[in-house]
Amino acid sequence: MADETVRTAFIEIQGRMIETTGKLKQVQIQLRNKEAEKKRAYLTLEELKQLAEDTNTYKSIGRTFILEPKSVLMEEQEQKFKDSETAISSLQTSKEYLEKQMAETENNLRELLQQDPALARQIMALSV
Repeated sequence: MADETVRTAFIEIQGRMIETTGKLKQVQIQLRNKEAEKKRAYLTLEELKQLAEDTNTYKSIGRTFILEPKSVLMEEQEQKFKDSETAISSLQTSKEYLEKQMAETENNLRELLQQDPALARQIMALSV
């Protein structure tokens, strides 16, 4: 009876660990994408700042380019930059939370394996 309970607990912890790992990878990918978006907006802003006010600037919409005033393009890039910063801070918080959850799950798994050395031997036998 106790052996079955330990196995069930192990499977549950293993499932949580797999789920948390997947979520953490997803957040890391989103974080990289937002950082790239932020950098692109910053670089575009820097290039726009160097242009004279009367310079023709164009906005890309799909395959089409539309004439837009420089000020409109700068506002859009500034907004993208701010939105990216907000998203990055939110994703950082999520990442920290998931990392704490992962550490807690790892500790639970360690404790479980220390309590039942027979289960640890069975798992090691399966992985070899």
